Parts: sequence; C-alpha cells; structure tokens
Amino acid sequence: MTNSPLRPSVAITEPDRPRCWIGSLAAYNGSHDGVPRLIGEWYDATEAGEVTVADLHKGTGVPFDPDDELWVMDLDGTWPVQVEMGPTTAAKWGEIYDEVGPEQWPALCAWVRNGSYVAESDTDYPVLSDFEERYVGEWSTFREYAEQLADDIGLLTDVPQSLQPYFDWASWTRDLKYDYSVEDAPNGGVYVFRDL
Repeated sequence: MTNSPLRPSVAITEPDRPRCWIGSLAAYNGSHDGVPRLIGEWYDATEAGEVTVADLHKGTGVPFDPDDELWVMDLDGTWPVQVEMGPTTAAKWGEIYDEVGPEQWPALCAWVRNGSYVAESDTDYPVLSDFEERYVGEWSTFREYAEQLADDIGLLTDVPQSLQPYFDWASWTRDLKYDYSVEDAPNGGVYVFRDL
C-alpha cells in the first residue's frame, strides 16, 4: 500500500465565495396541499437572479404556481450581511463579489459589517470606489500598520537617531487609531480602513 496525500473530493478554490440556498415559499408554506416541503437548491450568488420557479421544481413532481415567490433560505461562504433576502438581492451581492474579487472580498465584508462603510444611495450595497480609497490592507496588528505609515511619511526623519528610541509609539498609535476602523481578519490579523 502506498501513502498518498488526502485530497478533497471537490476543489476548494474560493472558500469565501457567497452561495445561497433558494427555495420555494409556496412549497415551504405548504400552500398546495398543506404539507410543508423544502424545495430548493444551492446557487452561486452571481446566478441567484436567474433562478426560476420551474428551475426549483424540475424533477420534483410537485405541482407549482409559476408566480410562486422564491426566497433565499440559507447562506454559505462569506457574506457582508446576515439578513433575509430575495434572489435579486443575493445576485447583487454576487456582482459585487465578482467586482472586488476573491482576494478583497473578506475585507469588503468586514468593512460593511463594521458599519463605517459608504452605501450606494438608499441601499446596503457599498460604494466600491470608497472601499478602494479607504482600505489600506491586512496587517498582523494595527501597530504594524502604524510603524509602516510612520516610515512611509518620514515621521522620525528629522529626529536624531539617539532620540528615536524614546518616541512613544504606544501613544502615537493609539491617537492614530482614531482616524481608522480596524476589523479582525480570519487569519488572526486585522483589516485597516481609513475613516475619511
């Protein structure tokens, strides 16, 4: 017997990719025969807006009304909001995912959950240009970001080398943090956003 590495049966390429379980409300509420049924399917959020009642009932043998309302009944992956939504709303979040990409998606979700994000008019959808302007990256700590910023702006350039060890980094970092939003990242670091 040879040893081989364990491999998942499905390729795991984008674990944060938002997916949703779309179900038939009529079937769930038992409106045809009084018996509630879970009739639905998992879809990528980007496809959610295209799902029809016929798609969900295909192969079930359960009668359905083409005017039945579809609803997102469960979420998978990373989502910026944890609210009830229709497939159209899920599809919009899928579009936003595609626009920011899998690398930036977790940071965008953290920004939205933080509540300091800028929304498009009267929606919950973030303004992506504001996200790009405010997001300064993922860091192991806010202190690491502060030290890099100090270096980038030459904060101690005019301070003699012999006096630099006496600079109060803790106070400077604490005061600097008032101009930023900091959210935990899944790997133990933090996402840092400018508060403009």
